[in-house]
Amino acid sequence: MHPTRFGGFEHSMSRILVTGGAGFIGSHLVDRLLERGDEVVCFDNFNDFYDPSIKRGNISEHQKSSAYTLIEGDLRNRADVAACFDGPIHQIVHLAAMAGVRPSLDNPGLYVDVNLRGTVNLYDEAIKVGVKKIVFASSSSVYGANEKVPFHEDDVVDHPVSPYAATKKAGELLSHTYHHIHGLDITCLRFFTVYGPRQRPEMAIHKFARLIDEGKSLPMFGDGTTRRDYTFVADIIDGVTKAMDSCAGFHVYNLGESQTIELRELIAVIADALGKKAIIDQRPEQPGDVPRTFADISRAKEELRYAPSTDVKTGVNHFVAWYLENVKNNP
Repeated sequence: MHPTRFGGFEHSMSRILVTGGAGFIGSHLVDRLLERGDEVVCFDNFNDFYDPSIKRGNISEHQKSSAYTLIEGDLRNRADVAACFDGPIHQIVHLAAMAGVRPSLDNPGLYVDVNLRGTVNLYDEAIKVGVKKIVFASSSSVYGANEKVPFHEDDVVDHPVSPYAATKKAGELLSHTYHHIHGLDITCLRFFTVYGPRQRPEMAIHKFARLIDEGKSLPMFGDGTTRRDYTFVADIIDGVTKAMDSCAGFHVYNLGESQTIELRELIAVIADALGKKAIIDQRPEQPGDVPRTFADISRAKEELRYAPSTDVKTGVNHFVAWYLENVKNNP
């Protein structure tokens, strides 16, 4: 590895394995890693959870780089995972997972299979070849219906309210077990509702923007007073790279914006950015949903120098500009 300067700090160029590297967050991370001079091995299965051509589009620029390698495979297949380690890997960022609270209610077995057995396969292969440093993508959903706000990493997270949340909590437990037994350095990052360009089409901000733009009614579950800590993707990527650079021992960090907004207010912000009116279809609350998420990011600020800077209005404007240029005009 050779040192270089990036963002004012010395950084040693590495060969990084990014699982789920063609997805929303993963493709943004690959952008940043290639920009700072790392080599990247992207592992993705391009499943049909949403249109695989979207992921293909996410990585079209990456594939022009000689520092980028794409491996298509399934985390549940040990041979596929082993193929990622044909060359040297200095660090892993494990983003690949079946995502989404509501879909996990319908197919919990798939979520357990991919998110847990897949993680075990990855960690076991890493141990075989001596990879020591791993960043694991967890989720704010582990906090369940936590009444105490803001959510702190030391809060009890033993009461998840969806299979997805349960698999993310279990992934943290597996990570600690592998750290304890095998000495892996693992940092678990609890992401708080990430949004921005390339956001998956079924996620709230993307879905709402599309429906408002098309003049269709949008479903609002509950009375619109649920609150979320929406985090702009560039801020998340800043946190991920800082976690990578300081990865040692076992740690858990919240990565959020540490600001919350009500659902009905968020809808108004999106409508305003589009210059259109939102047509609300109010529906009952759904099982698995939580009333609020709100990140205490003091630990990440102190230990990682994490410093999110994008408020929701600014971030939504960035998203809408991307949507109008890349989605609406290129369906």
